[in-house]
Amino acid sequence: KIYMVKIGVYMNKLLVFGHKNPDTDSVCSAISYGYVLKELGNDVDIRVLGSISKETQFALDSVNMSAPALLESVSKGDNVVLVDHNEFTQSVLGIEQANIVQVVDHHRISNFQTSDPIYMNVQPVGCTSTIIYKIMKEKDINIPEDIATLMISAIISDTLLFKSPTCTKDDVAACKELNKIANLDLGVYGMDLLKSGTDLGDFSPSELLNLDAKEFQTVNGNFKVAQLNTVDIDELLSNMELDLRSSIDDEIKNNNLDSFILLVTDIINSNSLVLIKGNRNQYFSEKFNVTLSDDKAILAGVVSRKKQIVPFL
Repeated sequence: KIYMVKIGVYMNKLLVFGHKNPDTDSVCSAISYGYVLKELGNDVDIRVLGSISKETQFALDSVNMSAPALLESVSKGDNVVLVDHNEFTQSVLGIEQANIVQVVDHHRISNFQTSDPIYMNVQPVGCTSTIIYKIMKEKDINIPEDIATLMISAIISDTLLFKSPTCTKDDVAACKELNKIANLDLGVYGMDLLKSGTDLGDFSPSELLNLDAKEFQTVNGNFKVAQLNTVDIDELLSNMELDLRSSIDDEIKNNNLDSFILLVTDIINSNSLVLIKGNRNQYFSEKFNVTLSDDKAILAGVVSRKKQIVPFL
């Protein structure tokens, strides 16, 4: 049994976490919304569903904060709060059995159901942390400097320093307001944060494909879309394209995918190269009006998986 006052005071502990293959917003929004729930009187356990990326580690290091512990599964009766996702295919093992009590997200709603009504805050903004900032203002919750810095990091990451088409005026406003607390040079800090995520030398091809990857079950097939950020697409591919192709073949076979789509995004020039393998290449070519050559094409101005790729799948 649970009871709720306003946005949630619960009798039992709340597990708060973002999606699998966690990115900076997934981790930082779990930390910041966990802070909100604690301030409202809840017993909270903040977790992550995978390894921390170098970009996220950069953000955590900037405030001398350790990463949350790994959560491998949940069970029937566990009270959970989902941030930065709602699709079960992107969540923790056992999520279908858990008691989902809240969702705070900025993605489409799909493959999601609950047995009881819940508190759900889903808004068309560039970053979950922007929504959490609005909740903090509404509830008059004090925002400490470290939490403000993590929320800024999430917004910068998800909007590519405000250059992504997912970025809204709400994201920019939230970042500026939070920076009155954090006092960062947003341009310098933001570029340092984004560049930290382009250091890919320590990862195997398989690890690279799962650093920032999401699966989507659609009427047109099962897709997995991975994204890598870089400052030099040609250099990245010249060093590892053959290994990436082999690992993509393994991903398709092992996960019963129709297609695996890899976006290699130039964060400086705001373009992406797409490498797609599987049995939906013709479908992709038609939807995006491009001709794939050796399974590849340049997508000018494409930097957002959520807004510029997923809706067409």
